[in-house]
Order: sequence, then structure tokens, then C-alpha cells
Amino acid sequence: MPRNPRDYRAEYVAYDGTPKVKKARAARNKARRMMEKANGSKDIPKGMDVDHVKPISKGGKSVASNLRLRKAKDNRSYKRTKHGAIA
Repeated sequence: MPRNPRDYRAEYVAYDGTPKVKKARAARNKARRMMEKANGSKDIPKGMDVDHVKPISKGGKSVASNLRLRKAKDNRSYKRTKHGAIA
């Protein structure tokens, strides 16, 4: 058993419960629902993520023309500079 168990409530209050994070999560959920509707099915293939061509963080919107399906491993990795910073 860990000596210092995680305080999930404190983590939620400090990060996950903030308005900025809630808004981003709502945008991702909206994009997933939109892609499911466009594909005519309720399920996106296993191992696939809905990706924003232009990221929300850089002004992209959750509209059909800005969404695509990508493999989860490709969508969850970021380009990095030679020093390891996210590009």
C-alpha cells in the first residue's frame, strides 16, 4: 500500500474542475459526437481518436471540416524540438 495515497478530490479541484479544463473537455466530447453522427454510426472504430486538424488551442473549431479520424497513438503524440520541448 502506498505511504501517501492520492487525494483525488484535491486534484480535481486544482485542475480538472477548473472552467478552462471543463470547456476543453466539452469541446472534445462535442467533436466526438459530431464525428459519430457524420459516420452514421454510434461507435468510432477501436483504436481511433477524433482529431482536430487545426487544434482547439490554436483557434480551431469543432466543425466537420476540421475533424478527422486518426490512430490513437498518432493523435496522442506531439512533435518535439531537438531539446524535447513540444513544437
